Amino acid sequence: MLEKEYDVEVDWRPFYLRPDTPPEGMELPEYVKQARLNGSEQRLERMAAGYGMKFASVERLFNTRLAHEATEHARRLGYGKEFHRVVFRKVYGEGQDISDWVVLRAAADEVGLDGQAMQQSVESGLYTREVAEQVQTAYQIGVTGVPTYVINHKYALVGAQPYEVFKNTLAKILKER
Repeated sequence: MLEKEYDVEVDWRPFYLRPDTPPEGMELPEYVKQARLNGSEQRLERMAAGYGMKFASVERLFNTRLAHEATEHARRLGYGKEFHRVVFRKVYGEGQDISDWVVLRAAADEVGLDGQAMQQSVESGLYTREVAEQVQTAYQIGVTGVPTYVINHKYALVGAQPYEVFKNTLAKILKER
């Protein structure tokens, strides 16, 4: 919606919120459990429902390295946005573990990519350096949370925001021009 309404381009890039997450994932940190008690998930559920989507609460943190590298594979083949949307739905709408190749291959197949070829490319290390460099760039520009939306390399919106926040921010940017 936003891309068409404002003629903007959205480009998803990787960031490791918890770079210390082991390959098998980990128990949710205490601060996440506390945020749940304070209503953060209810807010996300309401936002998702407002767009006709489901929100699935996960019980573990997943290691996202494979998903980021798989997304880079999809991006290079022209399917980055589509693949990212499916992966996003699988984790946040269905609660699936995106560190699992079964989930990632299914996401690839769903958007028209060869899931087996994607896995082979990622496991060969083809995208490891590129993703690591993109993550480092995110740290260098001050990203500390996900999602973070960087607009024109100048403005940042942090966290899951309502559509109106994006519209207001873009209107403000256009007015400054």
